[in-house]
Amino acid sequence: MVDIALTDSILSFAIPAKHCRGRVVRLGPALDEILAAHAYPPLIRDILAEAVCLTAMLGALLKDEGSQLTLQAQTEAGVISLLACDYKDGALRGYVEFDRERFASQPVAPSLMALFGKGYLAITFDLPEPRGRNQGIVPLEGGSLSEAVQNYFFQSEQIPTLIRVAVDETAEGISAGGLLVQHLPEGEEGRERLHVQLDHPEWEHVEIMGSTVTPAELTGTALPLEDILWRLFSESDEVMVLNGKPCVKGCRCNEDHIRDVIARFPKEDKDDMVDQDGNIAIDCAFCSKTFTISGASLNN
Repeated sequence: MVDIALTDSILSFAIPAKHCRGRVVRLGPALDEILAAHAYPPLIRDILAEAVCLTAMLGALLKDEGSQLTLQAQTEAGVISLLACDYKDGALRGYVEFDRERFASQPVAPSLMALFGKGYLAITFDLPEPRGRNQGIVPLEGGSLSEAVQNYFFQSEQIPTLIRVAVDETAEGISAGGLLVQHLPEGEEGRERLHVQLDHPEWEHVEIMGSTVTPAELTGTALPLEDILWRLFSESDEVMVLNGKPCVKGCRCNEDHIRDVIARFPKEDKDDMVDQDGNIAIDCAFCSKTFTISGASLNN
């Protein structure tokens, strides 16, 4: 049995007989800390919670230490102008920028199109050299961000994928959980594209079973993550639990990092940044902190 916490954890698994791999995640206090940085309205907060959960599952696909996964939605004429989340070595962060006045004029349950307008979803994998950066971009379509990410795998990667995400608010705070399962009959790299096959019944079976996961199972703590996998898949298939990872809120901003970034700018640009008190104030959108750097210290 894998020793894995009930929350703020990711569990990787495989179903060898069906050529499938997957991730299941549940977030609690770490997600609360990310959301608490800004006073988001409940609907915007839940969209960000879904995005952070998706980012955790996608980030857990990375194998190399130091790799980073970034999920970003950018729009034209949307209530939400920017959504950005990333994952690096178990550390998560996320931020939403939106028009509060336009949001207040929306109906109670606006569609994804109403919130994002015409937009796209970019998923970027930053890997160690020599592989470098790999990015896929798909239209921001569907009824949810989860559907848009499913579309990414079908369109950009051509990998059959099932994604389920749930968000819940309780007296203890906001929680989110997700399940991602993929069909990889030719291994991690793949060869024959599945969309040219007439059918692949082994995937259809896993997809049906995975679709029975409930929001309460994903977000609640009554069942450990491993037990959810046994309930979904072990009746007819052997589930291999590969490893578990903790998740934390991890904004990487700090004074030394910001000072190093500013120091790379030309002197005239740095001079333009300095306020009347001789300082440069930098706001971090992710954690809602302001860092004040002495302009004089950068020229020493």
